[in-house]
Amino acid sequence: MDTVIVLLNRDLRVHDHPALAAACAEARRVVPFFVLDPSVPAGRRSGFLAESLADLRRSLRERGGDLVVRRGDPVAETVRLAREIAGGGAGGGSAAGVVEAVHVSADVSALARRRERRLAEECERHRMGFRAFPGVTVVPPGAVTPSGGGDHYRVFTPYWRAWQAHSRREVLPAPARVTLPEGLDPGVPPPGHPHRPHELFRGGETVARRRMRQWLKYCVADYAAGHDDLAGNRTSKFSPYLRFGCLSPLELSSLAEDGDDFVRQLCWRDFFYQVTMAFPAINRADYRPRGLTWNDDAEALQAWKEGRTGLPIVDAGMRQLLEEGWMHNRARLLTSWFLVKRLRVDWRTGADHFFDLLLDGDVANNYGNWQWVAGTGNDTRFNRTVNPVRQARRFDPDGEYIRRYVPELRNVPPKTLHEPWRLPSAVRGYPPPLVSPA
Repeated sequence: MDTVIVLLNRDLRVHDHPALAAACAEARRVVPFFVLDPSVPAGRRSGFLAESLADLRRSLRERGGDLVVRRGDPVAETVRLAREIAGGGAGGGSAAGVVEAVHVSADVSALARRRERRLAEECERHRMGFRAFPGVTVVPPGAVTPSGGGDHYRVFTPYWRAWQAHSRREVLPAPARVTLPEGLDPGVPPPGHPHRPHELFRGGETVARRRMRQWLKYCVADYAAGHDDLAGNRTSKFSPYLRFGCLSPLELSSLAEDGDDFVRQLCWRDFFYQVTMAFPAINRADYRPRGLTWNDDAEALQAWKEGRTGLPIVDAGMRQLLEEGWMHNRARLLTSWFLVKRLRVDWRTGADHFFDLLLDGDVANNYGNWQWVAGTGNDTRFNRTVNPVRQARRFDPDGEYIRRYVPELRNVPPKTLHEPWRLPSAVRGYPPPLVSPA
């Protein structure tokens, strides 16, 4: 082929990128392309995205290519880019080429699938091929289905067994060379401000791969024992890099062969992707309708968002989210449970707040997990209960995590830190519990 456009979205890497690898193998010229869609603002993720795009551009330039960036509707901009290439680039010179195909990495959200359908239709109309490749998950959604019938697994454990047994595609190397059409204006990536990511999460594949090598070498063996340690730095923190595709989940799972508990978490990620493929309304409608009624309590909701509920472990988690754009997984469980089970606030409200602030916020995992907690999703135990105080004593016994994010409680002794309402007098600057902690 002459030229292939690789439309990027949540696959901002050069290693193990099936859509990019196929284009480089089949075409003389390849155009890695990213479109900043104003109708889908990145919000708090904009800084991380900007760093990831800048890093990807450097990697592509090292291979002789570049990252082409435009702003607008991704489908319209892809067609416009194909016309621009056919016309000889920005200068209209002699380097004209024919875009024969567009490659994408298949995704599962309703928005992504609508975009893929529109793109496929436009490619057909303009006589270009269209191919969607795997790469966003370890096992492609829909690749494993229940033997008894149905288009997806509703319960995790049988999915985990099927997922483990399913064959894997080959992990692909980064292309040695990427050749861009001459005269093509690459455009300007977005600036990183005003939402520069927390120093714990600098964007891009280069940072991600360095962290992956270090963590797999020194930390994965301890994951089972330490991933629930709230104060310890013992989780991988790979989730933002997986969300933007700076890391390949398949490569990560293949390198973590000795970390079954860690690989199980990657399977959970795939699980919610196959649920979302089958139920694209996961961010709007109950997966399992329960007829629940919710409280419309704006003050309680705002206190929860600000980390001012009076329950230290919940407040610590919510303030970590505000400060870092990330939250420990155990804290995500406790904060979401408190909102939907104790405050009785609609899960959609909490999930939307998480989605807005989390660097790793994506539709499948964010809303799938919130529905699991609310009892409207894939948890078979609808009335599952959680005791936040007991969980805090177990996973933050010395209160280090709480003190890190709730400085008002810094001088409260460990014995009473998790239940400050039991103190003889109130802690200055810290609110009483919104609801009875029992």
